[in-house]
Formats: sequence, C-alpha cells, structure tokens
Amino acid sequence: MKETLARVVRRVAARAFGKTEPAPLAARRVLFVCMGNICRSPTAEGVFRKVLAERAPELDVQVDSAGTHAYHIGHPPDVRAQRAAALRGVDLSTQRARRVTEKDFEHFELVLAMDELNRATLLEICPVEYRDRVRLLLEFAPQAGRLEVPDPYYGASNGFEHVLDLVEEAALGLLEHLRNTEPPAPRAAQPAPSGAPDTQPTKPSA
Repeated sequence: MKETLARVVRRVAARAFGKTEPAPLAARRVLFVCMGNICRSPTAEGVFRKVLAERAPELDVQVDSAGTHAYHIGHPPDVRAQRAAALRGVDLSTQRARRVTEKDFEHFELVLAMDELNRATLLEICPVEYRDRVRLLLEFAPQAGRLEVPDPYYGASNGFEHVLDLVEEAALGLLEHLRNTEPPAPRAAQPAPSGAPDTQPTKPSA
C-alpha cells in the first residue's frame, strides 16, 4: 500500500513540473537469441509470451528476442515460422528483427541462445560481469535430450514444427525457473582489461 501511494505521489509531482515518470522495469527480463532473429528466437519469444499469459499472468516478465547478426534488421519473422506458430495459437506478426547490443546483457537477467554457435558469439561481446546470464534455452528442457534448437531456415517446413516442439518444452521449464528463483541483484560494472575492445566486433551482413 505504501509503495502504491509513493508511486501516485511521484506521478502527481512529475505532472506538476511537466515531467514524465519513466516506466518501471519489469521484475524479470528474458531475451531469446538466434542468428538472424527471424525464425527460432521470435518463435521462442511468442511461445513464452503465450505461456506466461495462460499459466502465469501474475508474473511481471519482459520478453524480447534478438539476433547475433545484422542480416534481417527490421524484418518480420520468416513466413514459415509465422504460419507454424499461428497453427498453435502463437502470433509472431508484430515482431521485428533486431541485433543484440552490449546493453542487453545488463538489462536482461537471462540471455538464452538457441545453439552453441550463437552462445559463443554472445560471450564474445558480453561484459565479463554478465557472462553467467548467457545460457542455452534447452537447458530448461533436460527431457528433450539435446541442448540445441536446430536452425530450420534452409530445411523443410516440418523443421519449424520441430522448433516449436522444443521451444514449448523449454518455455515450461523456464517458467518454473522464474517462479522458483529471486530476481538478480544489481551488479556493478567491472572495468575492461587493458587493451580489450569496448565495442561489438563487426559482423558480416547480408
């Protein structure tokens, strides 16, 4: 009750001085990552949003996705991914591809890669104090018997169905993880080692 009253007081004061109060951060924050952000990671984002809405609407979770490469920035998800997801009641149509930034590692408590290649790329650009946040999505689905979500881009349409199967399993495990753990405490930034680059390495684009 006290917290709610304090928020009201801040909003009234901000309006009186012509200022807008910044939106509060979500209690939990999860980022899904693949290579181009048009197949696997937007599917994971859409599926996890649906799981949260249906099974845990009380949880305050920000969900997003991104790619390690700049191939498709601004593009919607692959039409095959959208079509397969829609058959399971998951809407991907409003998503647009973006590339991971260094700030994502500070903002999101979990940065979940679809495979080892993208995890390795993420670790190359991740500040050292946040490296433990970079994990594989399928760590949350040990029953799947594998750790990588295969890239369906160059395969047949049933590859997108397989991605959905794996992502749905992991989404349930991820939900249980968020329910049973506390949000991470803020961390102080650590200085980069002498001579280390302070920007993302340039990646090829297509």
